[in-house]
Amino acid sequence: MQARRAARELALILFSQLELMQNADKCNFQDVVLKSVRTLTNSSIEDLNAVSKEILAVKGFISNYEANHPKNLKRPIEVSDKPVELPMTDEMQKKLDKLLDIAERTMLALEIAEMAALEENSDVKNYICSITEKFITNKNEIDKQIQSLAQGWDINRLVKMDKDILRISICELLYVKEAPIKVVIDEAVELAKKYSTEDSASFVNGILAKVILQNNLK
Repeated sequence: MQARRAARELALILFSQLELMQNADKCNFQDVVLKSVRTLTNSSIEDLNAVSKEILAVKGFISNYEANHPKNLKRPIEVSDKPVELPMTDEMQKKLDKLLDIAERTMLALEIAEMAALEENSDVKNYICSITEKFITNKNEIDKQIQSLAQGWDINRLVKMDKDILRISICELLYVKEAPIKVVIDEAVELAKKYSTEDSASFVNGILAKVILQNNLK
């Protein structure tokens, strides 16, 4: 995974805590990065517990299905059940899709946490600090951009996750300027899909497209 991708995920957690930070400086950022990593890993542990419960439920379903299959009901009680074909129902598919999704998010979270913890001055931490410092300096201008382009929306009433994703992306596009424009937008859309509502991805994509046009970015 690229360091900047990991940094964006951690920055999203960090941004949710910025309003609680006082006298924000790089030292404080490092502390919050550590807390962000802990938040991410704790969330992964919760996901793994959820996966374990789902796996046990699927295992129980399969065991009961096998025991109650006509082929085994005819067998003597003292004889072990014979394996039977298992029909893949829509419900089972959904359960398995959910398990795969949680497993993927968990592996991603652990990878991000590992990257952030590799060294004290890693690229991940440096990029998070760069984004956050630029945002604090230019917060009013960034929020004005969002407000002017989100027609019909009050910035204070936007979904918090959407607003923070936009803040991070606009900060990268206008002030950090280290990542390609397409990468910034694609990553923002992926964050919206992963952490926010069903409509968030298209909303975030639309606002960022307007930011590019308004600021003549190439």
